[in-house]
Parts: sequence; structure tokens; C-alpha cells
Amino acid sequence: MKKLFVGLAVVVGSMSFAQQFGIKAGANISSISKDGFEDTKSKVGFNAGVFMNAPLSEQFSIQPEVMYSQMGSKVNFSDNASATLKLDYITVPVMFQFNATPQFYLEAGPEFGFLVSSKAKAEVNGNTQTVDLDKDNFNSFNMGAGLGLGFNFNKNIGINARYVAGFTNINKDG
Repeated sequence: MKKLFVGLAVVVGSMSFAQQFGIKAGANISSISKDGFEDTKSKVGFNAGVFMNAPLSEQFSIQPEVMYSQMGSKVNFSDNASATLKLDYITVPVMFQFNATPQFYLEAGPEFGFLVSSKAKAEVNGNTQTVDLDKDNFNSFNMGAGLGLGFNFNKNIGINARYVAGFTNINKDG
């Protein structure tokens, strides 16, 4: 299987109930490194969860999150046959944020992922079948590093984009 898991999370909204706690939801555009699979394409999924933003100073803060994230990849075998790998994770990013302005910030930090579901959807000549995959074939833990930026429209609503590069081989057999 592939060795590197790459995900891009785009958060379309962030709503906070206080200055330091909130919810977030958005879209993931993820793929798996192309070792041996040249026709790999990105898969779109969603993410949702909660966060806590703890200011360390006027310019720096730390933001741990707990997110449900749909990730995976698509592979086209021919014009009539394709497969989609669907991996669902509980992810725990811990982002260190630099507030360049009161609204705009840059962030970086580790992300830890715990596999909760693995499925595959195959489509051949218009016929589709979804199967549950044995989670024992996949590493149950994934680690990566994230880089991102964000803009807070006010203290309750913001938008951010984040790129997460995974370091863990998702397949136990390599």
C-alpha cells in the first residue's frame, strides 16, 4: 500500500461559545502517497469537532482539537473500474498559533490520528459495492504534522486552511 498519508483540511466555519472553546466543521481533501499507484486521486470527506484556544501571550496561543475526520483516496483502474478507500479517524491536532494581527494567524503542530473505520467502495461498469475492510490490516495510529493559516471574522466565526502531512505508513504490511 502507500507509505505517506496527506490530508488538507479546510474549515468553512468556526463558532465559539466563549473566547476559548468552540466547534468547527469543514471539508477534507485527502490522498495517499503514490508509491505503486500512479492513478491515485484525492477524496473529499468532512471533519467536525471541538477545540480549545488557550492564549499564551498576546501573539501566541495553543489550540488542541478533537476531530472526526473522513480521509482516504481514489484509484482508477480503467475507464470502467475504480475503487475508493475510506478511512475514518478521530484526530487530535495540537496547533501552535502565531497571531500576526488580531484576526489573522499562522499555525503549526503535530496531529495524532486513531483509526475508527475502514471501508472500500468499488465501482465496475456502473455497479457499486461497499465493503468493510479488516482494521487489523491498517495501522490504528497515524501521526503527522500540520501547517495552516486562518482568519477570524469576529470572536465567534472564522475560517482556516490546514495542510497535514502524515508520517505513518497506513498499511501494517508496508
